[in-house]
Amino acid sequence: MEQARRVRAQKAEAAGAAAPEQGNLHHRKAGAKKDQDRAKDRDGVLIRAPAKAVAKDKLRALMNNNKWASERTKRMPASMFSIMDAAIDEARQKRLELIDLSIGSSDLPAPEAAMKVLRRATRLSETHGYCLHACTQPLRNAATVQLNKRYSINLDPEKNIITLIGSQEGFGHLLFAVTDPGDQVLAPDPGYPSYFGATSVAGLKQVVMPLLEENMFLPDLTAIPSETAENARAMIISYPNNPTAAVAPAAFLQEAIDFCLSYDILLIHDFPYVDMVYGDYKAPSVLAQPGGIDIAVELYSCSKSYHMGGFRIGWAAGNQDAVQALARVKGAIDFNQYFGIQQAAIAAITQPRAATLKAAALFETRRNVLVDTLNKSGWQTSLPQASMYVWTRLPSGLTDSFDFTVNLAKETGVCLAPGRGFGKRGEGFVRFALVREPDALVEAVKKIFNFL
Repeated sequence: MEQARRVRAQKAEAAGAAAPEQGNLHHRKAGAKKDQDRAKDRDGVLIRAPAKAVAKDKLRALMNNNKWASERTKRMPASMFSIMDAAIDEARQKRLELIDLSIGSSDLPAPEAAMKVLRRATRLSETHGYCLHACTQPLRNAATVQLNKRYSINLDPEKNIITLIGSQEGFGHLLFAVTDPGDQVLAPDPGYPSYFGATSVAGLKQVVMPLLEENMFLPDLTAIPSETAENARAMIISYPNNPTAAVAPAAFLQEAIDFCLSYDILLIHDFPYVDMVYGDYKAPSVLAQPGGIDIAVELYSCSKSYHMGGFRIGWAAGNQDAVQALARVKGAIDFNQYFGIQQAAIAAITQPRAATLKAAALFETRRNVLVDTLNKSGWQTSLPQASMYVWTRLPSGLTDSFDFTVNLAKETGVCLAPGRGFGKRGEGFVRFALVREPDALVEAVKKIFNFL
């Protein structure tokens, strides 16, 4: 009898671990409290996350109990957006008005010219089949013409350009194409979260390049030990930057190119915010600098420039060997994006540049309103020159970005991205995404200060 009770208890415990939504309510509440108390990120910083099964230790536990999860999957850091989503859901259940500034998804419509082409393509049955590499030639040609004209360079659409199912997909597959498990990659901290996840999935060792406020959020390449550089396979940079909204002068890009050339490191420049620039600022390309095409790959996307995030379309440009290696990986994994979406991308990138600048000016107005409102409220914030974000320190007296943003979302419906979600050195900051109209941004600041 006693043995039977122990077996039943063990089975119940196992079932509870596999399905945390089941079981006694008291035990679920107690478990949630323990999860909240223990919720730590991969660097051990305490996060007072919601008492739902989304805290990082809970997500990690779910993976550890998943018999089909590979070791590389278990090593992946938990998504900041999953944690914020739970807080947003709680605000929604309270029927709070949501002002979600946590995700950089443009709220503007895709160009009508692109939509017109896409609608026409869907009615043509010949566009409904697989799209092999040759099918991507029109988009590769259009992207090549645009880049060669814009930066006075000489790319070849057959050698230097490959289409992507979004730049994030391209980045992940590029790592598989140019690295081997155990290789070292130099990556920014803070940085876009997929950098951490993709390097982990590829089985790479990430060596952090700190992006510090006192250095204008540019990595100090002189601080990288020569031994580390000699063992590095790739370096990741992104300017205009996400999350810091920092920009890099051409001189820094040249420094990065020279550094990578001297140590034979592939320079990966994530460049989705090339057109999200303000005033007279123009974002420089690594491919336009001496030696850039010899050592770098640049990732482009229609998500930000043309507000086509859901269409998942972009392209990589640069070093021939790296691009061809990426093409080989993609050839084994996907059949490229739907031809109609590729045609829509062509329509978008060949429209007059004035349309792109007009959209950027709208985000610039939002930037001005938000920063002005924050500063007038006593929250000192600088004006970024580019990107669709405002990156600023936490209000005075606060130190935990997860604690602040999670509770802010749950209590007010205003959702910001915690700086800690972008890496250890993002702690102490929050990121606003300029994805709502000016009145909503002003209302968000008002609600934040009422919350404080």
